[in-house]
Amino acid sequence: MTAARTALIIGGGIAGPVTALALRRAGIEATVYEAYGSSSEGIGGILMIAPNGLDALRLLGLAEAVAEIGQPMAGMAIVDATNGKTIMSFDGLPGQPPSRTVWRSDLFRVLHDRAAAEGIPIEYGKRLVGIDESPTGVTARFADGTTASADILIGADGIRSTVRSVIDPAAPSPRYVGLQSFAGHGPAGGEPGPMHFAQGKRAFLGYWTFPDGRIGWFSNVPYAEPLTMAQARQIPAAEWLKLLREMHADDIPARDLIAPTTAEELYVFGPTEIMPSVPRWYRDRLVLVGDSAHAPSSSSGQGASLAVESAVQLARCLRDLPDLPSAFAAYERLRRPRVQKVAAFAARQNDRKASGPVARAVMGVVMPLMMKTIFTPERMFGWMHGYRIDWDETVTA
Repeated sequence: MTAARTALIIGGGIAGPVTALALRRAGIEATVYEAYGSSSEGIGGILMIAPNGLDALRLLGLAEAVAEIGQPMAGMAIVDATNGKTIMSFDGLPGQPPSRTVWRSDLFRVLHDRAAAEGIPIEYGKRLVGIDESPTGVTARFADGTTASADILIGADGIRSTVRSVIDPAAPSPRYVGLQSFAGHGPAGGEPGPMHFAQGKRAFLGYWTFPDGRIGWFSNVPYAEPLTMAQARQIPAAEWLKLLREMHADDIPARDLIAPTTAEELYVFGPTEIMPSVPRWYRDRLVLVGDSAHAPSSSSGQGASLAVESAVQLARCLRDLPDLPSAFAAYERLRRPRVQKVAAFAARQNDRKASGPVARAVMGVVMPLMMKTIFTPERMFGWMHGYRIDWDETVTA
């Protein structure tokens, strides 16, 4: 197959515009097709962009724009939920910039604004219903009766990817890890500092202070049956708040943070899900990027960062390897080991969140000792946060 010069990108969330920007830098023109009829600006919660993700965004000229919308997290602290005291803390990794928390809607706006400034088309109301391939190109068919053609088609359409099912009809589906997610605002009065994590008696809590002094929190609650975001939001917020207060009734400071939260201040999200290992990332002229190929749970803090990394690496491979099978194979070779290692890390975090009271008590005793001896911050997170891509290095087959 000859080199790709044009691309169709299915999915206009985070991975779609980032991939289009990376391809533009590699000399490939792309159009993004989003299933929904309008942008998702103003929709979504808070996500973390780690140092490795920030560096990948820097390669696309987005570092300053993301810095303006993100709040730096100067480190993290593990809190004993029984008394509110800090068990351990660290101020981040030496030589690494702090991670940044951003509202998903703000990141979405920055990416779409940059794509528009670069002349990258983003078309809405384009729900993919079929793909036709030929020896010279690929054509996407949309529900509105229109079509679009290019040299390659990239699935950036998320955890329930249509493109993934075309590449491999037997591909696995997302897997629920037994946790429903919520977030809200606690009382004002704090000072910005590290992100705090507390494994409570029945549920997990994370919290931090916004620049204006408000305290934001999120909770992962064990829940037997997965509810989609739409289903979860059909349940009155007051009922969810009652459950959260019961689940954190014995936890400090969770009960004090959640107690004053009103129904209007509660964010109800969907189930915590992961993508099992996807056997096939590409086929012929089709390839996956972002959550459609790899989606570790939010416990990793790496979902957005991995998507940006993969977009950049895919663009490099297509730039340097004109033969599409070689380019796609090199892309998978560069990405699969890393994303699987991050997924395994996140799975261990989920197991701890869903563990019983005895296991949590043991971890509360053992973890501080391990942090002083075996598991230094550099050893635990250096491999993940210190990952860097050399854009100018030539990719070889």
